[in-house]
Amino acid sequence: MAHNYGKPVSPLRTGLTCKCPTCGEGKLFKGYLDVRENCPVCGQDFSEVNSGDGPAVFIILIVGFVVAGLAVWTELAFSPPYWLQLAIWLPTIFILSIGLLRPFKAFMVALQFKHKAGSDLKRY
Repeated sequence: MAHNYGKPVSPLRTGLTCKCPTCGEGKLFKGYLDVRENCPVCGQDFSEVNSGDGPAVFIILIVGFVVAGLAVWTELAFSPPYWLQLAIWLPTIFILSIGLLRPFKAFMVALQFKHKAGSDLKRY
């Protein structure tokens, strides 16, 4: 995996814009979650980049914390019927999970570049 560890873009900026972590201009994804083979602008190789399950784990924890807290608060403050709770929180969980997945994956890929983590580095 040939990395260009020149002047990387901030991982936070990469996550929010879903752009190349090296140049900050080329698109990182070719679909919704499929990482490109290389950057169309600077040619950075992404063929061996793998964010694993990290983004999903963080999203589960964050969305679960937010939705559980709001659902308990709603129940204690308003006592709505259970069907209304389901009608509110199931779409909220779905929208937040799908909406956060792409930026978190881009953030994790950018962190790999920032910390020079890759399969080509030998670990003893």
